[in-house]
Amino acid sequence: MCTGKCSSCIGSTLYPLAVISIICNIILFFPGWDVTYAKDGHITEEVKYMGGIVGGGIMVLIPALHIHLVGSQGCCANRCGMFLSIAFAAVGVAGALYSFIVAILGLINGPLCKVILIWGTPFKDRDMDYLSHSNQWQICTEPKNVVEFNIGLFSTLLATSSLQIVLCAIQMVNGLFGCLCGTCKDKGLEKKAGTQECNPLYSPEVDIVDKRTGGMVMR
Repeated sequence: MCTGKCSSCIGSTLYPLAVISIICNIILFFPGWDVTYAKDGHITEEVKYMGGIVGGGIMVLIPALHIHLVGSQGCCANRCGMFLSIAFAAVGVAGALYSFIVAILGLINGPLCKVILIWGTPFKDRDMDYLSHSNQWQICTEPKNVVEFNIGLFSTLLATSSLQIVLCAIQMVNGLFGCLCGTCKDKGLEKKAGTQECNPLYSPEVDIVDKRTGGMVMR
């Protein structure tokens, strides 16, 4: 696979991952599918960091657009575009890494919930052991099923950000090869075209071989 086509595939794959990250983070603002808790400020702290919106969303979506456009230009040997894609991919790695760290913290600390009459984070500093002990989740009385809610969405953010890190890292390597070698799919055609353009004796009107005489004839 040529570097241009690889960039196009990576960019196309990053689009849905970025959208999923943004959607997951937005949904996390409404635990129990209720807007009341957001209005009252009863939101898990890690949700406010907006790792899925800023990190895995915007900081990946913009590089994905550039990476995809560079790959879509086809056989043009756009070395400058591929060089810039390395920088954009690095931004994507930073954004995805931020989303990954926030998702990990969200799973470690657990959700903000109401325990009897007090709002707090009852699972914080428990080394994530609550994840494997579902019987402990019942101590959260509000929002309803908030533990399952947070685990599902933060796990999704964790998975998408991991894929984004891998894809952006691959693009950094791919961009380096594309910068050095070009994005042309058929290197033979690229080489032939470059040779003809550099040949002062070459004329596009004199390129038909007379099969009888073996000489060149005019078109």
